[in-house]
Amino acid sequence: MKIKAIITGSTGMVGEGVLNQCLHNENVESVLVINRRPCGVKHPKLVEIIHKNFMDLSPIEDKLAGYNACYFCSGVSSIGKKEDEYIRITNELTLNFAYTLVRIYGERSRTITFTYVSGVGTDSTENGKTMWARVKGKTENDLLKLPFKAAFMFRPGYIQPIKGLNNAYKVYTFLSPFYPILEKFIPKYVCTLDELGNSMINVTLNGYEKNILDCVDIRKTGK
Repeated sequence: MKIKAIITGSTGMVGEGVLNQCLHNENVESVLVINRRPCGVKHPKLVEIIHKNFMDLSPIEDKLAGYNACYFCSGVSSIGKKEDEYIRITNELTLNFAYTLVRIYGERSRTITFTYVSGVGTDSTENGKTMWARVKGKTENDLLKLPFKAAFMFRPGYIQPIKGLNNAYKVYTFLSPFYPILEKFIPKYVCTLDELGNSMINVTLNGYEKNILDCVDIRKTGK
C-alpha cells in the first residue's frame, strides 16, 4: 500500500514536520496540502491548494478525490478566545473538513485513515473545567464516530522540532537544548516532530491498538 495523503496546517510547526516526513518517506506516493497561504515547499510528490475558507470547501471538492489518508494538523491556541469562537474554529472547522471527505467519498470513505492533532490533557468526557480540553475532546469524539477506515487522535505534549524547518515556535530556540533532560525525566510528555510524522505514516500503514495516542504511543510507532 502506498499512501496518498491530504495534509492541512503545513504552514505551522506540526504540519510542516508531518509534510517533511511524508515527502521523505518512500511509502508516501503523493501529498496534497491545503493552506490559507503558501507553505513555501516544492517537491515532485507535492501539490498545494491555497484556500481561505475551510468552512466552505465546495470550490475545491473536486481536488480532494483519490486519497487514502488525511493528516489534519491545523489548529489555533485558545488563548484570548471565548468558548463559542474556539468551538467554531476548532470543532466545527475540523468536522466540516471530515464531513466533506465522508460525503464526497461515499462508501469509499472507509478506505481513508484520518488523523487529528489535539494535545496532552484533552478531555474525552467533554465535561471538565478547562475550555480548550473540552472542545478538543468533543472534536476527537465526533471524529471517532465517522465512517473512516480508521481515525487516530494524537495527543503530543512538548514536541522537539526538526532542525532546518522554518515554523518552530520561538520558545523552542531556548527549550531544544534541554530535550535530552526532558526525555529522561518526563518521557510520557515529550516526543520529537519526526517521530510524530513517522507515527502518522506508520499507523496509516499498519493500524494501531489504540485510537488515542499519547507521547508514549507516538514514540513507539514513530521509530
